[in-house]
Amino acid sequence: MDWQGQKLAEQLMQIILLTFAVIAFATGYILASFQLMILTYAGGVVLTTLVTVPNWPFFNRNPLKWLDPSEAEKHPKPQPAVNITSKKKPAKK
Repeated sequence: MDWQGQKLAEQLMQIILLTFAVIAFATGYILASFQLMILTYAGGVVLTTLVTVPNWPFFNRNPLKWLDPSEAEKHPKPQPAVNITSKKKPAKK
């Protein structure tokens, strides 16, 4: 799954869960059934899982372009600079 696919999966998850939460609350309130409310929301969680967890093709529309290993060897990883000549200020007492 590419970066855009992860963002899409996150947005879909939030939208579907919020929608089912509202539907479940309304169903439970109108029918006065806590059990039906929980079952409705659980169905939404299952649907959300089936939509967002598998790596569906529409989550891979923007693949990343990685360097070939031969190209990576030509460009070494930068090393952090170490400042040896830095002078520390004396602490005030």
